[in-house]
Amino acid sequence: MINLSLPSPANLVPPPPKTLNPSRQKTPPTQTLKNPNFEHLKNRLIHQASVGHLRQAISTLDLMTQQGLTPDLFTYSVLLKSSIRTRQFHLGKLVHARLSESQLEPDSVSLNSLISLYSKNNDWVTANAIFENMGERRDVVSWSAMISCFSHNDMESKAISTFVKMLEFGEYPNQFGFAAVIWACSNAENAWIGDVIFGSVIKTGYFESDVCVGCALIEMFATGSGDFDSAKKVFDRMPDRNSVSWTLMITRYSQMGNRKEAVELFIDMVESGYMPDKFTFTSLVSACAELGLLSFGQQLHAQVVKYGLAFDVCVGCSLVDMYAKCAEDGSMVNSRKVFDLIPDHNVISWTSIITGCGQSGKHSKEAIELYCRMIEDQVLPNHFTFSSLFKACGNLSDPDTGEQIYAHVVKMGLAAVNCVGNALISMYARSGRMEDARKAFDILFEKNLVSYNTIVDGCTKNIDSNEAFGVFPQIEDTGFVLDSFTFASLLSGAASIGAVAKGEQIHARLLKAGFEPNQHIANTLVSMYSRCGNMEAALRVYSKMERLNVVSWTSIITGLAKHGFATRALEMFQEMLNAGIKPNEVTYIAVLSACSYVGMIDEGWKHFNSMYKEYGISPRMEHYACMVDLLGRSGFLEEAMQLINSMPFEADALVAEIRKTMKKKNLGKEAGSSWTEIENTVHKFHVGDTSHPQAEEIYKELDQLVTEIKEVGYVPDTSSVLQDVEDEQKEEFLLQHSEKIAVTFGLINTSKPKRITVFKNLRVCGDCHNAMKYISMVKEREIVLRDSNRFHHFKNGICSCNDYW
Repeated sequence: MINLSLPSPANLVPPPPKTLNPSRQKTPPTQTLKNPNFEHLKNRLIHQASVGHLRQAISTLDLMTQQGLTPDLFTYSVLLKSSIRTRQFHLGKLVHARLSESQLEPDSVSLNSLISLYSKNNDWVTANAIFENMGERRDVVSWSAMISCFSHNDMESKAISTFVKMLEFGEYPNQFGFAAVIWACSNAENAWIGDVIFGSVIKTGYFESDVCVGCALIEMFATGSGDFDSAKKVFDRMPDRNSVSWTLMITRYSQMGNRKEAVELFIDMVESGYMPDKFTFTSLVSACAELGLLSFGQQLHAQVVKYGLAFDVCVGCSLVDMYAKCAEDGSMVNSRKVFDLIPDHNVISWTSIITGCGQSGKHSKEAIELYCRMIEDQVLPNHFTFSSLFKACGNLSDPDTGEQIYAHVVKMGLAAVNCVGNALISMYARSGRMEDARKAFDILFEKNLVSYNTIVDGCTKNIDSNEAFGVFPQIEDTGFVLDSFTFASLLSGAASIGAVAKGEQIHARLLKAGFEPNQHIANTLVSMYSRCGNMEAALRVYSKMERLNVVSWTSIITGLAKHGFATRALEMFQEMLNAGIKPNEVTYIAVLSACSYVGMIDEGWKHFNSMYKEYGISPRMEHYACMVDLLGRSGFLEEAMQLINSMPFEADALVAEIRKTMKKKNLGKEAGSSWTEIENTVHKFHVGDTSHPQAEEIYKELDQLVTEIKEVGYVPDTSSVLQDVEDEQKEEFLLQHSEKIAVTFGLINTSKPKRITVFKNLRVCGDCHNAMKYISMVKEREIVLRDSNRFHHFKNGICSCNDYW
């Protein structure tokens, strides 16, 4: 660690100006100064350099030398500064070579310019060599230039130690030295050092007098400490704010997630009369993309055109991204218009449009087509391009195309890049090829937390939650700090298999780790508990949430609807509207499902008709399906057919697409199965299953159970048995249904008053539904059965669905 010992801020008094040693001052030859041709050529050179014509200026320098005239150090300094200003570093090196050939002894001014030249050209080695050879000729400008060199070449510790040496050398830091070292402290590791230096800055008066120091302090507090309050205080106390300082604050607010504050600050900036530049607009448009502020983003687009920045690549890319993310219908029309207006496409602009197409889902094929055009235009893709392409292939469930693209990845040497490997894992997982996903995960050279999160998420989405839970301890062994995505994926995995005990354990682990449930985690907890059959726990989590978004409301409404609490679900929906939260497509699926579950036809029509009229949401196939189900099960078959015929798409289109996907993945109709969780272990049963270790005990208990419920009125409904066999054998088939086996297993292995929760992958049959009512009555146990459609709560011989399912 650096031993930073600064002089007391009160003792930092500027020393008197240093006088140069007369013996070290060199005067050009008298005959050169009196030569009128020398002055003419020198003036011409200075003019050429000042207007940026550096090559012509160097030609003039060579002409002077050819005529026997000796250019002075001032001439060389002018040329060096011009090369730095125009960023023509290769010409600056040429000037350095001419200076070395001239036999002139460089002064501190020219040497400082050389340090800046090589520093800005990222050649810190040469810059440092020049600095070290200066000896006593080093002044405050030299030190500041070297500190800045180290700071901007990612050598923060070296920059800070050089600052300390400057103090030990007896040199008083100026605003440039302070600004450079503070920039070096703009990271978590060195922020504490920045706090120490900040004290000196305040005492010396540079804090409120120099905009460069102010901007450096803003960067240090915002990026280094994440302390936006202090950053804003610095900004507010700056007397001479300029467009750079405004843009810096706006950019950091946007990048660090404080996007609303960025938008508000931009409005203040414009009202204060400052002119935004391309960096301002890029940050603001990106903030609008994340906030979904399409209208404000369009206003910014108009300003971009007004300021003549419409053809800038960076601004254009941010607009492409904004229109892609904010289009409610997933349209890429506006994004394509902006993209097409960019005159010179590079890898960034191509990647932005490919990413936009890939993330919308509806334009994934277009993303791949654009990639082909990009290759034809001989623009080389980067790792971000490939990551977006793998996402597009995942959307399409097209790993074959993804593997062709992966061949390009390998050819370009990008296979070891984390984001590319993670995207490949996700593509395989989303395409249902978990074995390939696992192989891609295993061969990834350097895994990060995203890698582990991706494989866990893939496992949970492919109903392989046990595999996901197996990865969990591996993540902990690596030393990675689990984030919200990890916990959310594991909670989703518990929900997918109804493993409430595992879900509770994960909930406890995240609390024990001091991980306060954020909005995303809380929403996932609500969903997990409701999907696992524990609606009471879901409501408890929901009631403790301080902030609710559309996902929060939708999760609780969906849970209430699935559990048969339709009236409460609709009341929640009204509360959501009263709170000013705009519903989305998924919210309306939950609302219409609630109406369907209890046969609320008028309510269903009311909400179905309000979707587009009040919120501009066009009904999708799922919404029509809910209404058809509601009407059909309520006996209004003619109305159901009329609704089907009025749909803006063919009713068979979605069935055909599903069958096509199933065929592509070699999937068939899933066999009936049920499962239940006992003591943190999931036990799964199929029809007529005899593979379980307790099979003999289960069937013995089941025979006794059927006898008991028959005594109180149960009559087997053999009409659902399609086999042409005797009634006695039909009853035997009914006895072997997986949900009956699972419930019996639960009765054997648990005691009163514990509730038995069973999950079934298909819809419960009428006979099993009827049997569950009688079992709950004779055994005095609550039974919760989740089938493919909804939850059934059986208690005291009554089901929560009122036999309407």
